[in-house]
Amino acid sequence: MDKLQVVGGKRLEGEIVISGAKNAALPILCAGLLTSGDLELSNVPRLHDVKTILKLLAQTGLTVSQDDERVTLNGSAITMLEAPYELVKTMRASILVLGPLLARFGEAKVSLPGGCAIGSRPVDQHIKGLRALGAEITIEGGYIYAKCKKLKGARIRTDMITVTGTENLLMAATLAEGETVLENAAREPEVTDLANLLVAMGAKIEGIGTDRLVIQGVAELHGAKHAVISDRIEAATFLCAVAATGGDILLKNTRTDYFDVALDKLREIGLVMTMGPASIRAQMGGRPKPVSFRTTEYPGFPTDMQAQFMAVNTIASGASRITETIFENRFMHVQEMNRLGASIQTEGNTAHVKGVDRLVGAPVMATDLRASASLVIAAMAAQGTTIIDRIYHLDRGYDRMEVKLSAVGANIVRIK
Repeated sequence: MDKLQVVGGKRLEGEIVISGAKNAALPILCAGLLTSGDLELSNVPRLHDVKTILKLLAQTGLTVSQDDERVTLNGSAITMLEAPYELVKTMRASILVLGPLLARFGEAKVSLPGGCAIGSRPVDQHIKGLRALGAEITIEGGYIYAKCKKLKGARIRTDMITVTGTENLLMAATLAEGETVLENAAREPEVTDLANLLVAMGAKIEGIGTDRLVIQGVAELHGAKHAVISDRIEAATFLCAVAATGGDILLKNTRTDYFDVALDKLREIGLVMTMGPASIRAQMGGRPKPVSFRTTEYPGFPTDMQAQFMAVNTIASGASRITETIFENRFMHVQEMNRLGASIQTEGNTAHVKGVDRLVGAPVMATDLRASASLVIAAMAAQGTTIIDRIYHLDRGYDRMEVKLSAVGANIVRIK
């Protein structure tokens, strides 16, 4: 099992190219099931989760051709309408094949999903929405069985805001008969990116970027070309890294219009940023200032950045309070940061962080994807050597993080 060895105390200097967004690429790849035409995608990140979803799609009979960050899909020969447990158990996003398979072929068998152990992420809203569209759904032996001769448009209001639920129902509704209205829809940029692709494929969608999506079903979708948006979480993670270590880095292939809340908090920390058309230059000279925040759905503070900001707060010049409202188990990185000398106490869904003068390297263990990134940041700010175990979590969502950080001065190597 791979580990990362990090020797802290190095300032970051140089350029980093931000990869395509994991959370946009996964549903966009599943959209290849909706058409018999070619879907030509670019800026697809090289991640373990992407490999898993491509393996799953290929198993259905969908043709997959990959050349570095370019992927071409063709769904003209799909024969297997199933997502087996062996593939789904490692990644919750596999549930995203349910809506497209059901909408185009009238049936699907999908294992109940797995993924990171950061809390309960039920799929009941997916099932509720598909039933509203006319699907007959049963759950037996750990599998979701769905059937319907033809989905029919409906008004669907989910009980909670769910990103993958919105994406699944949006894809299914594009081929349903009549009008579908999705209310309380997720507004994340990754949902918008999927919607823009579907429109390029011939879907009729109004309200893109809002919490009310209106879809007029069409008989079929066709192929399209699309570039996956850049990863706002990866960009913000590297900005947290320079805030913790000091230095001067230039992020390329990024945007500044879809993570304003995180950027505002980084300014509060003391990070100086200069924005370009598709770049961010970040400079940090002194000790970080503490920032308090509360995670919430987009456009609020993203839960996927909570752990990384906590890592910066551990060495800040004061105390901060972090409240996690999305996932109930997303403080598992706290005990690992405390092993590095941090002073963090949790009380329910709130963490109280008292900034310390220094962290000291130690063996730690990654517990989930974003926790992995936070431990890398903390290790880079610490004195001495840190060994981070279970970094397979990191590979699920970050495209060669250690390579990118090494190129800008970090002392970080992968140990096989």
